[in-house]
Amino acid sequence: MKNEACSMAFFRAIVAEFLATLLFVFLGVGSALNWPSAVPSILQIALAFGLAIATLVQSVGHVSGGHINPAVTMGFLVAQKISVLRAVAYIVAQLVGAIAGAGVIHHLTPPEIRGSLAVNALQNNTPAGQAVAVELILTFLLVLCVFASTDIRRTDNVGSPALSIGLSVTSGHLLGIYFTNCSMNPARSFGPAVIMGNFQDHWIFWVGPLAGSIVASLIYNFILAPDTRSIPERMDVLKGTDQPEDDWVENDQKFSAELVEKF
Repeated sequence: MKNEACSMAFFRAIVAEFLATLLFVFLGVGSALNWPSAVPSILQIALAFGLAIATLVQSVGHVSGGHINPAVTMGFLVAQKISVLRAVAYIVAQLVGAIAGAGVIHHLTPPEIRGSLAVNALQNNTPAGQAVAVELILTFLLVLCVFASTDIRRTDNVGSPALSIGLSVTSGHLLGIYFTNCSMNPARSFGPAVIMGNFQDHWIFWVGPLAGSIVASLIYNFILAPDTRSIPERMDVLKGTDQPEDDWVENDQKFSAELVEKF
């Protein structure tokens, strides 16, 4: 057996998560800045985040699965669908990508436009507890959609998983902006916070999304659509040794082909 870290596919997946998160933060945060022509509307911001994630999932879904979000990665880890090593590597790549994306948009815009760089913060006197609950529910919706739309066991017409995921992000922003500027993604919150040095109430944007992801993963994979794999099979996935060495390249290509068909 060969660990997945020895595969070039593993390296490409990490690069894909880094680049996709960089672009996601650049596009999403950039849409929410203080542009002089008009205050960005909630619909504009929601569409920017939603269309960005749909485009990027379509672009890198066949390479890395298109997580672009530590909460999504955590959901897959809880479901034992990725290894611990891959989960850690993805989250690091996502956080570094988010910092890079926030840094680029910060550098390209003058101070009067960048403002607070759309750092997530409590809005409309929302208490911290309520903010956590909102982030939990919105991320629950997102992760549930991710699992349902990419489930290869489904035989019905699921349409475009990338579009479905993008619409779940859009719908979350249409409500979440009123409470927290809407995160649903710890990396999206982390990047601007690092660049601006503003971590006020930052814990909310980790606790809420991660809790929502874990609950969604447990409900989908153990109640709505139970996973029938054996415990040894699950452990092999968690250890990253679920593929024999002589089939490694062939299985990488097969996995990529299956994702291309879905996306």
